[in-house]
Amino acid sequence: MSARNIDAMDMAGGEGGAPRATMRPSRRDVLFGGAMIAAGAVAYARTPRVNDMAIGEGELDKVIPFTIGSWRYQTASGLVLPPPDALAAQLYNQQLTRVYASDNEMPVMLLIAYGSSQSGMLQVHRPEICYPASGYALSRTRLVDLPVGGPRPIPAKRFTAVSQARTEQLLYWTRIGDLLPVSWAAQHMAVMENNLKGVIPDGVLVRLSTISTSPEESDALLTRFARTMVEQVGPRGRRLLIGRSYGLG
Repeated sequence: MSARNIDAMDMAGGEGGAPRATMRPSRRDVLFGGAMIAAGAVAYARTPRVNDMAIGEGELDKVIPFTIGSWRYQTASGLVLPPPDALAAQLYNQQLTRVYASDNEMPVMLLIAYGSSQSGMLQVHRPEICYPASGYALSRTRLVDLPVGGPRPIPAKRFTAVSQARTEQLLYWTRIGDLLPVSWAAQHMAVMENNLKGVIPDGVLVRLSTISTSPEESDALLTRFARTMVEQVGPRGRRLLIGRSYGLG
């Protein structure tokens, strides 16, 4: 049978005259396939590929000075820490814990936890989680504008933590990329915003605390320490602590 006869049979039916389904895609198939290809191309184009890191491996301890204003490094122990688990290991690949003492100021405890890669599946381990796990009762958390000398104050949180052993006044903030989210939802939005730009953002949690029963006195103390620290660390340290949008340059 010639090729011409085979083609004719395909168009009109088989040898027995029964209709034969054509393999030619319909207009609907073409449109649907094109839409799927376009969606795949957009998803590929928006897949995050750039890891925007403020510091390299092992550099956190070098960026933060051992003397901050009148405070000097005293010890690395005595801070409330989150319980070690797999999630914390994924969130943070560098952690700094220091207690600073001063001749004319109350001691300040500093914790900085840095993660070089933050994804939408992870969240910064906030003090509201680790302090109750260590037996502390917490006061209501207050959202505050913290003046650190930049073009505008940074959003931070304050609360009091009370245990049988001591009372701590706390101040902390978190950074994802160049954003400073103050809630779990805002943090995930910050991750998504960076991902849409093709960026895998880094993240940091900065926590300051002091042992005191006076929130007012401690607020002023922790604000002075935070501002002095941000001023002293230089452009690279400010990029780490508060991002490029809030920095002093």
